[in-house]
Amino acid sequence: MQQVISSRKIEITEKFILELDKHLNELKTGVVEKALEIHELADLLFIKKNHLSDTVKEVLGKSPCDIYEEKLVAISKDLIEHSNKPISEIARTLDYDPSNFTKFFKRFTGRTPKEYRNETQS
Repeated sequence: MQQVISSRKIEITEKFILELDKHLNELKTGVVEKALEIHELADLLFIKKNHLSDTVKEVLGKSPCDIYEEKLVAISKDLIEHSNKPISEIARTLDYDPSNFTKFFKRFTGRTPKEYRNETQS
């Protein structure tokens, strides 16, 4: 039996994605320097973090953290491919310590940022 998802849950999920995309664009362009945490995104939507997590997972089948990380990886790839900025500067732009950024990126792509740059720019 297929579950029907309420329009309110869909609305919350859409607003979460909208706020997340807006925030990540601001982070990428340097408008903000600090990455928001999931509870801060929930606060922007005037809901509790657990409610946001449960709702997004029900609607999209993924947690807000998973979506956040997927979008960060996509932005990271874009910055690595289309800029000449040092990897450490890209890491700081996305509010990461460079060594943690390398671990984060490798966990999702199987390659270090430098390896990825070398593959995509050759």
